Amino acid sequence: MKLTLILPAVGKEPGKKYLRAWQMEPLQIAQMAAITPDDVEINFWDDRMEDIPYDEPTDLVAISVETYTAKRAYQIASEYRSRNITVIMGGFHATLCPDEVAEYAECLVTGEAENIWKDVINDFKEGRLKKLYNGSICKMNTPLVPDRSVYNGKDYVDITLLEAGRGCRFNCEFCSIHEFFKGNHNYRPIDVIVDEIKTLKDKTKLFFFVDDNIISDQNQAIELFKALIPLKIKWVGQADILVSKNAELLDVMVQSGCQGVLIGFESLSPYNLKKMQKSMISSKEKMTEAINTIHKKGLRIYATFLFGYDEDTEEDFDTVLNFCVDNKLFMVGFNHLTPFPGTQLYERLKKEDRLTYDKWWLSDKYTYGVVPFKSKLDSEKIENECRRIRRKFYGFNSLLYRLSNITNINSLLMFGMYVSINTLLRKDTSQRELFPMGDQSFKGPLIKAK
Repeated sequence: MKLTLILPAVGKEPGKKYLRAWQMEPLQIAQMAAITPDDVEINFWDDRMEDIPYDEPTDLVAISVETYTAKRAYQIASEYRSRNITVIMGGFHATLCPDEVAEYAECLVTGEAENIWKDVINDFKEGRLKKLYNGSICKMNTPLVPDRSVYNGKDYVDITLLEAGRGCRFNCEFCSIHEFFKGNHNYRPIDVIVDEIKTLKDKTKLFFFVDDNIISDQNQAIELFKALIPLKIKWVGQADILVSKNAELLDVMVQSGCQGVLIGFESLSPYNLKKMQKSMISSKEKMTEAINTIHKKGLRIYATFLFGYDEDTEEDFDTVLNFCVDNKLFMVGFNHLTPFPGTQLYERLKKEDRLTYDKWWLSDKYTYGVVPFKSKLDSEKIENECRRIRRKFYGFNSLLYRLSNITNINSLLMFGMYVSINTLLRKDTSQRELFPMGDQSFKGPLIKAK
């Protein structure tokens, strides 16, 4: 039996290269390869960086679908369906919008696939594939490691992705993580993570833990970081701002090789933070204090901010920009608020009749960077201001000024990454503008499953 795994792109423009910053190795594909029975031949195509050979013989196609890639996923599925190939879809969007995704797949896998994937493959082999398989919560208590051999021959950004756990104990209004994992947060065995790193450490300069919040359970995180110390690796990950309140945690993070953390600050407005259900630290002064604490430990910060809540004003864009430059942050994501299906935010805006599109991710009028709801502040103003302050933050003057934060460049590796990442993200700002959803060259129509 031959299985084809597909990772869709967000969109494609004829004659234009895909955004380089978005070309990280897809850990979920390596995970799927690892749980596939050994007697199944696997091919993997990454739509972001190569043309999919639709006419290459295959028995079954499995597509990982996220909200941003849904439109493209349905186009790809239609190509295979026109060739009478069975298509399976799974992933975040398949779980959050099962009725929609089921229209474009002969088989839908919701939730986490580890406990049911072999059943799916066996049922297909025996000609009794079901329309729906509901994956149960994965306890992650096995020695399973991703099969990265599927990455062979593909030129991904030179960062190796790892997973220590899944889920997050917070329930932010705009985030779908809590809904997908049903409030659960499970962790892989630490010895399994350590053994996996040992096989990879000589092949990479930097690891990225993709956990949505690697310090969600601070005691567990401390134990993990202690186990990483002897490995002498360099890594980055995502955390919440409360990391600044735990001196032991910060110390062991540094000792374990942590180079920096992505922290969702999201807003400087206490009102907005309360509305987001994200008010762990809810004042500008306390945020500055937290940043200083983290910087003093030698850790860089990639901060993210959201614009589009009702209390946002035109002045807030420059206020946030100046805050980020003044605090000499390593990187910042300035983004507009996006209502993802399955989130409390989406349901609230739908109830308030403020969604501009029924399903923005499928609309031909929607492009990346457009605000897909009726905001109190002019939508175009939000879009343009996000782009403007992004360009300014990654501009030459800001880059030079933030160099004075020695934490950003305290090693040759991080100096190189500071310059290359900031340059890449400045270029990425213009490439993102009006980026399409789906492949513009797709002739259609979309073919739905029977």
